[in-house]
Formats: sequence, C-alpha cells, structure tokens
Amino acid sequence: MKQLFVILAIFIATYTNSYAQKLAFVDTEYVLNQMPEYQNAQKELDGIVARWRGEIEQRYKEIDNMYKRFQAEQVLLSENDRVRREQEIVDRENQVRSFQREKFGENGALFQERQKYIRPIQDRVYGAVESIVGKKALDFVLDKSSGASILFANPKFDITKDVLRELGIK
Repeated sequence: MKQLFVILAIFIATYTNSYAQKLAFVDTEYVLNQMPEYQNAQKELDGIVARWRGEIEQRYKEIDNMYKRFQAEQVLLSENDRVRREQEIVDRENQVRSFQREKFGENGALFQERQKYIRPIQDRVYGAVESIVGKKALDFVLDKSSGASILFANPKFDITKDVLRELGIK
C-alpha cells in the first residue's frame, strides 16, 4: 500500500510540475527610458504638443479679444450686426474645439505621431522580450510599469536587465 501511495505521490508531483507555468516580469518603462532613441522621440513629441497647445492658446486669446471688442461695441451695433458678431465668436470657438479634437482626440494627430515615433521602439522592446521568452521558456511575462496589476514581484523573475542586454543597452 505504501508503494502505491509513493508512486501516486510521485506521479501527482511530476504531473503538477509538468503543468507549472513559468512567469517573469519586465519594467518596460525603465527599458524605454534607457533607450536614447526613445528619449529623442519623446522630445520630438513634446515639441509637437507644445506647438499645438501654443496654437490653441493663441486662438483662444483671439476669441477672447473678439468677445471683449464685441462687448465694448455691443450697444452701438444693430440687432443684425450683434447676432452676426455673436455667431462669428461661436463659430471661431467651434473651430478651435474641432482643432483640439483633431490634434488631441482619440485617433487624432497626436495618436498618429506617437504611432510614428514610439511604436517602432516599443516593437523592438517587445521583440527582445519575445526573444527572452523563447530562451527562458517562459509562459507569461507581466509588465511591471503598468503598476496596479503587480502587488509584489520577486526580483529573481525580473527580466528587465535581460531585455536591455538583448537590445544592446548597458
């Protein structure tokens, strides 16, 4: 009976070990921040954003000036002129809002620029992760930089340095 129990225990242990999944984690934010091309791309994007925000701010200043002139001249205007000027201000505000959506909205120009500048760099990082997954026969790799999903991470499962090495970054 003991032999059967020992054999059964060994069978169960090997069965569960054979289905144990290997996992690791990587801090992709740290990896990206170590890459000069990512830093350059981020600076480029920051410049584009600053330029667009400056444009929007300038347009809102123009609208504010239009409104102030309208308020100062309102008593001297005919009803038709008053309505026309109010409509011009509203139209100008709508144009600025449309410009904001075009640049910063979902799938807007900023999203497209990010895809152009950042996506190829992220693809290189993910390629390095995939290479390490193959070398280490990992089943899951979690991204530590996404934060809330990892409450504790044992450093022995951290492959961030392996990813940096795979990318040729010291």
